[in-house]
Amino acid sequence: MRPFAYVRPADVEAAVHAVATEPGAKFLGGGTNLVDLMREGIERPDTVVDVTGLPLDTVDDLPDGGLRIGALVRNSALAADPRVRAHYPMVPQALLAGASPQLRNMATVGGNLLQRTRCPYFYDTASACNKREPGAGCDALGGFNRGHAILGVSESCIAAHPSDMCVALAALDAVVEARSVRGTRRIPIEEFHRLPGDTPQVETALASDELVTAVELPAVPVAARSRYRKVRDRASYAFALVSVAAALEVRDGAVTGVRLALGGVAAKPWRARAAEEALLGGPAGEEAFRRAAEAELASANVRPGNAFKSRLAEATIVATLRELSTEGDAG
Repeated sequence: MRPFAYVRPADVEAAVHAVATEPGAKFLGGGTNLVDLMREGIERPDTVVDVTGLPLDTVDDLPDGGLRIGALVRNSALAADPRVRAHYPMVPQALLAGASPQLRNMATVGGNLLQRTRCPYFYDTASACNKREPGAGCDALGGFNRGHAILGVSESCIAAHPSDMCVALAALDAVVEARSVRGTRRIPIEEFHRLPGDTPQVETALASDELVTAVELPAVPVAARSRYRKVRDRASYAFALVSVAAALEVRDGAVTGVRLALGGVAAKPWRARAAEEALLGGPAGEEAFRRAAEAELASANVRPGNAFKSRLAEATIVATLRELSTEGDAG
């Protein structure tokens, strides 16, 4: 690991000022991703700004019935919060599926938002990777790409986003709050993560000097009946091949409310808008669920190694919606 300076600011203002004035500075939260990348020589900050002492570790009620989650709330604390468990069960389910208890005790909400892909070519500095070194090429295109993305991909990058929590946040229309020396900015979660296009190294809408300070969850009544389902190679905290965050409301046999997002299939948490549109107002049945899933995956761009993901995603969507629909009709 190369040498770096260490700064521990006393407040948010000092933190954003430090990153704005120190070239090559990076914020450090739980460190469960950044420190690994520093060890591999992929991230090479000249200055690490430790924000773990900042007062950003509470979950607070919002006037509209939603929640404001501080960026330094640990994943374990968020998963255990009774308000989150009652009103947004897909969130704790995603967090508990995402990592071991030891990692959840360290990892923060803000860090989870910013974690980088686990593509093996990204981690292997001897491989060509446009995300790590723009213009180098992408060895995953013709290499081992079983775990890679099939939606929103480009010829520059097919890496998949690794987060479980962010898939649930995408389904809930979360809003990310970010602070810099220029002030505070609110970014809808669907705009926060970017698809690769020709610039896969630009992964979020966050400027380099912006600090994530909170995530806001709006009141989403349908989310009280929600599920997070994760399909992976092994049960022991592997990354998702496919995951589904879903909420469903059924009245008199018809879908009156639905939220759906996918993980493991794109470079960002994938909001399944086509499937939602196909479902809303229609019958809540197996055939309707299947048609909606097929509509969402119709644009899949698969490789020989990950072609199975399209059918797997469809089946996982149907299974999750089926489970929710059998919990009882609200009508």
